[in-house]
Amino acid sequence: MSSNPLKSQRRQHHEDPLLNRSLVRGVEILRAFRPGADQLGNGEIAERTQLSRATVSRLTQTLVECGLLEHDRARRSYRLATPVLSFAHAMRAGSPVLGAAAPLMRTLAEKLRINVGLATADRDEMVYLESFRFNRKVALRSVVAGQRVPMELTSLGRAYLAVVDPEQRSALMEHLHERRPADWPQLRKALDAAKHSVETRGYCAASWQPEVVAIAAPLVLPDRPIYVLNVSVRTTAGIAATEAQLSGPLLALREQAKAALWAAA
Repeated sequence: MSSNPLKSQRRQHHEDPLLNRSLVRGVEILRAFRPGADQLGNGEIAERTQLSRATVSRLTQTLVECGLLEHDRARRSYRLATPVLSFAHAMRAGSPVLGAAAPLMRTLAEKLRINVGLATADRDEMVYLESFRFNRKVALRSVVAGQRVPMELTSLGRAYLAVVDPEQRSALMEHLHERRPADWPQLRKALDAAKHSVETRGYCAASWQPEVVAIAAPLVLPDRPIYVLNVSVRTTAGIAATEAQLSGPLLALREQAKAALWAAA
C-alpha cells in the first residue's frame, strides 16, 4: 500500500462496501483534469488516478456518453465537457456561505483597495470560491473562482491546517513532509507557528510570492466545511506591518460573515 496518506484514503474509498466503486472511480477521473492538464489520454488518466487502463477506458467512454467528457479522436484524448461548468455555477449560486460573505468581501476590497478571498480545502490544496482583487499591481496575477493554491505555502492553507481535526491534520502533515522532504524542518516550523497564531490571534500570515503579504482567518461554522477568508496586498513593508494594518478588518469581516449566516439561517 502507498505510504501517501491521501492515496491510501482514495484506495479506502474504492474498497468501502458502502460506496459505489464505479462512481468513485468516475469522480477520480474527473478530478484528474485541471489547468495544465486540460486534455488527457487514457494512459495519463490511469497514471494520475492509479486505476488500470482497462478501467479508465471503460469509464471515460461512459463519461463521454453522459456528456461530462469530450473525446478528441484525432489526439486520442479527453477534455471536460460543458455540463461540468454548469455544475460549478449551480454550486456557487446555491452556496449560502458565498451568498452571505461575497457582498461583505466586495465592500471591504473596494473600501481598502485590497484583495479579499474565500477558499476551502480539497485534499492537499486550497480552492478559491471567490476573490475580489482591487490592487492594480497584483491584479496582473489573476485569481478566479476554482483556482487552486498550495496548502502548505499560503496563509489560506496554513489557517485551514490550524483548525482541522487532529487526525486529518496529522495525515496532511505526513503527506506534506513526503512531498517536501528537503524543506520540511523549516516548513514544519512555519506551519506550527501559523497554528499558534490562529489559536492566539485568530489569523496567520504568509508571504509565498515576492512582495505579496496575505493574512487569513478560518471561518468555522456548524455542520459545514471549514472555510478560510484572506486579505492580501502588494507591499515592501513586511508581514508585521501588514498584520497591524489588515488583521482588524479581516477579523471584523469574519464576524460579519458569521452574523450574516446566522441571520439567514
